[in-house]
Formats: sequence, structure tokens, C-alpha cells
Amino acid sequence: MLGLSAVLLGTASCGLPRSGPNKREIFSGSVMRKGDAFVVTVNDHVTRATSVQPALGFSSAFQKAGVVGSDTINPGDTLMLTIWENVDNGLLAPQGTSATQLTEVQVDGAGNIFVPYAGKIKAAGNSPDALRKIITQKLDAQTPDPQVLVSRAAGDGATVSLMGAVGGQGVYAIERPTRTLSAMLARAGGVTIKPEIAKITVKRHGKKGTIWLSDLYDNPRMDIALRPDDVILVEEDTRAFTSLGATGAQARVPFESQTLSALEAIATVGGLSSNLADPTGVFVFRNEPAEIASVVLGRNDLVGDQRMVYVLDLTEPNGMFMARDFVIRDGDTVYVTEAPYVQWQKALSAVTGSAATADSLSNLSD
Repeated sequence: MLGLSAVLLGTASCGLPRSGPNKREIFSGSVMRKGDAFVVTVNDHVTRATSVQPALGFSSAFQKAGVVGSDTINPGDTLMLTIWENVDNGLLAPQGTSATQLTEVQVDGAGNIFVPYAGKIKAAGNSPDALRKIITQKLDAQTPDPQVLVSRAAGDGATVSLMGAVGGQGVYAIERPTRTLSAMLARAGGVTIKPEIAKITVKRHGKKGTIWLSDLYDNPRMDIALRPDDVILVEEDTRAFTSLGATGAQARVPFESQTLSALEAIATVGGLSSNLADPTGVFVFRNEPAEIASVVLGRNDLVGDQRMVYVLDLTEPNGMFMARDFVIRDGDTVYVTEAPYVQWQKALSAVTGSAATADSLSNLSD
């Protein structure tokens, strides 16, 4: 038995195949043992300090912007003018008629239009009724008692661009029913990805804001009013964590919800391997911002991101609760060590397999 134990020890130390470092090797890399990472056992204090998540939402500038008036004329709009003159031979009307129609009058980039005998007129910013009064005053000096009607192709000059995972990408006019973000998304056919991982980004005049689709519907304040030239991008959440070691899968795993706990992350990859995993050795590797690391470690001398290794022991009385409360963040590596007996089992298999092979060769030589 002593001889067999010595052989097993020697074999186990000879680099048998395994999925990664064991607990002893991870702990040896801690700062307390002259390593370069802080190894921290997860408790209630740690879960609270590390639960910080980047907040998504729109700034007050986005939220306070009022809706675009449905009757406000904008550069690029198309207008139609009808002008009646109270004389038989008017300035504008063809002979034998009293009315003139000016169709498809385009509001230029400066917001102006040109009306014969009235000259250049500032149209942008006015309502059709206000523009009617301006044109009437201009023409009143040219023809007696003119009557003017102004109609507008609503929203043609006030448009937004929708891109990404929507039913119909394109340029859409801001019209009376589509003056808010949620209404415009619905107008474009809605989103084509899972709502739980859909993010909406609005870019406006060099600034941008991003929000989760679910938060957009849960919080009416975030259903912002749109502005001409807004760019709206709908995209899938790109956050992911890496699963390694004695788990059901070793892969880069995308997030499937806004928040993800360590317990949910383990479940996502198929749980712990029942044949290999050591439930006392669940580790989360992370580069932690100095602000959070300082709170976790109770220090004030840290500068820059810190290498942190968080340790979860699922066999503890509250181990499952700690794993449920510990938040996984983008870029984390979740690693589960193998149970100690696994290496012994591998060593035993290597020794007994070698012995069986030698015995077979001996029988063949006989």
C-alpha cells in the first residue's frame, strides 16, 4: 500500500490532464502570498459592494425635450399654397379663374420659401396658419383682399433614422402618432430580438443615450420625444462571461438578461459537473475598478483596476444564497475547480492502465 501510494503521488505530480488550476494554486497567487491578485471570500459585504451595475437611461436634456409640434413647419417640408384673388384678372390666377395653386413648394435648408409677388418668406418654425397670415399680409399690398390656404405634408422635413434590429430599417417622418421613441419603434415594426437583451441608443447632436427596451416601457419618463435628425439604433446586448473548469460547458456565454447572478451563470452552462466539480471551489475572476475594490478590501491606497478573485463555497450553509446574490459582470471568468479525488482517480487509472498494458505485453511475449 505504501508503494502504491508513492506511485500515485508521483504520477499525480507528473502533469496529468486537467481543466485548469486547483484551489491551492489559485490561492498561491494572492497578494498575501506574494502574488498579484486579491483572493476574497464572498460574503454579504462583498455582494453589496460588487453589485454595482452601469446605469442606462437618458439624460435630463433628452427627457425635458418637448414633443415636436405636429403643425410646425420644418426645413425640408413640402407645402401646398392656394391663393384666391378678389379680382377678375389677378396677379397669380390664370385668366378666367380666381384661384392659384402652388404645389410642392419646398422649404429650403434655411427654412425659407419663395412666393411670387410676396418674395422670400421664413416658413420654418411657423404653423400653417401663421404662415398663411404672413403670406396674406405680403400679398395684400399687391392684390385686393387675397385669401390664402396653406397645407403641409406632415413631417416630411422632420425625420429620424432607425437602424439595427427593427422590423423595418429606414428614415421615418415624425408625424402626429410617432412623436415619441416607443411610438416610432412600433412604427418601424418593433424590435426583432429578445426584449430582455434589447438596447436602444438615441444619438442627437453629438450626444447619445442608451436604455434597455424593458425600462423604456416600464418608465414613462424614458419614452423621450424625438427630434429631427435623431438616429435610433436597436442592438442586442453584447455582454458575456467565460465559463471554464468543471462545468457543463466551457465557452463564452452571452448574457440573457439585464442582471446575472453567479448561480444563474452556473445554471446557464449546465451546472457543475457531477463527476468532476468541487463545490467548494467556485471562483470568479475579474478586473475590478479601484473604487469598488477599495470598498471590498477596506483600503484607500488602490489605484487603477485590481485583479480580484472571488471565492464561492456552495457547501456552506448560506453558500447558495451568496451565489444567488453575487452579480456577474461583463468580462468575468467563472471557473470551477476539480474535486481532489479526480486527480487521484486519474493517477490510479494511469498506473493501473500502465500495469494492464505491461501484463498484456508480457502475455504476448510468452
